[in-house]
Amino acid sequence: MPRFNDAFDFGEGAEGSSAPPKDPPFSDSGKHAGAGHRERLRERLLKGGAEALADYEVLEYLLFAAIKQGDTKPIAKALLAQFGSLSAVLNADPAALQRTKGVGKTSAAALKSVALAARRMARSEVIEKPILSSWQALIDYLAIDMAHLTVERVRVLYLDTKNRLIDDHHVGDGSIDEAAIHPREVIRRAMDVGASALILVHNHPSGSPEPSRADIQITQKIAEAGRLLGVTLHDHVIVGREGHVSLRAKGLI
Repeated sequence: MPRFNDAFDFGEGAEGSSAPPKDPPFSDSGKHAGAGHRERLRERLLKGGAEALADYEVLEYLLFAAIKQGDTKPIAKALLAQFGSLSAVLNADPAALQRTKGVGKTSAAALKSVALAARRMARSEVIEKPILSSWQALIDYLAIDMAHLTVERVRVLYLDTKNRLIDDHHVGDGSIDEAAIHPREVIRRAMDVGASALILVHNHPSGSPEPSRADIQITQKIAEAGRLLGVTLHDHVIVGREGHVSLRAKGLI
């Protein structure tokens, strides 16, 4: 397992050390002015509230860890222009990040570490807590984890008698239909792990979380299969960049 510093290699002056940098090193001519800007940004971050920094300034600051000198603002703004939002940048594939001028492996790793930390923070608000009484925490976790996926992913959250998460099962990637997810297999796994209830989750890469006819049909089949064996389908949550939809809230379960 790599050490923490291996991922960031803070000793670099520009991206990479064993190979030529992706772009020419930043000029030292603005070194002192750049240092002043970094210090002012740091002070605003430490002393300000949640909105102390604009999105591009958050990215600027994150890039300081990988790019020791020079102006990171153009790179931050280029990333936002390319991916559309701060969350989209942080959730982007590392290879896609590196297609932006000035971003190499170290910068991509710095950005991805923030996305990983956000996922783990959100997950900690869900683990070992009754899901139904921590619903917003669950939605936040699912949105962070799935809203920006470029493939459709199906998960089943299996719950115990107190509605605590006991198994977060990745069923597979692809369209949600009986070719990809078998109702009897979903319920059989519930019996295997000792679950009394479950929540079906998937995402829509298109962005809109509105359910399709296939989404509704598979939900109803899983609910019926569960009723026969005493396993409750609490909900089917669809996540997209534009928000989320609960099929139970829509009266479809």
